[in-house]
Amino acid sequence: MNPRCYEQDMKATEPNMQEAMNPGCPCPPVYECPCERVCERYIMHEVPHVIPIHTKIVNHHIIRHTYTPCFTMSECDTCEHVYDPCCKNF
Repeated sequence: MNPRCYEQDMKATEPNMQEAMNPGCPCPPVYECPCERVCERYIMHEVPHVIPIHTKIVNHHIIRHTYTPCFTMSECDTCEHVYDPCCKNF
């Protein structure tokens, strides 16, 4: 480092602001290691979901077969003529 620049830097730290505003000897900039700033953001996304629901009704018809006997009957009438023997003999 140039000793003249060092003297100028020392004068700049003195309370005299006029001298601090006037650079005496320009120095090359000093590049520092880069720093990283992290800014975390939380973004909410609302995603609507449509769920179609179909209701299917199954009707089970249970047919119970029962048997009731149905009796039939037939009747036949006969008629016979009986004659007593009579004296006149028709």
